[in-house]
Amino acid sequence: MRAGDLVYVTSAASVQFLRPIRLRVIRVLDWPTYDGWVWLEGYQLDAAGDAVARRKVFVRPAGLTAPPEPTPGQRGGSGPTARVRR
Repeated sequence: MRAGDLVYVTSAASVQFLRPIRLRVIRVLDWPTYDGWVWLEGYQLDAAGDAVARRKVFVRPAGLTAPPEPTPGQRGGSGPTARVRR
């Protein structure tokens, strides 16, 4: 896992994600945690690939997957430099 990676965070990564999110990773935080878990900092992306929130999430990397392909008519992601709507 490294900056720029796009991951799909589901309940397989952490039970708090009953509603999955797409996350563009900014960095893996070097915080103490349980074995097999990490803190990630990144931008939560909407269906169009725009950043809508900056988040820190506590997840099991083994539960992270690649995001599903966008449906026709959606544009691609805007990358790690996306602007955040406030």
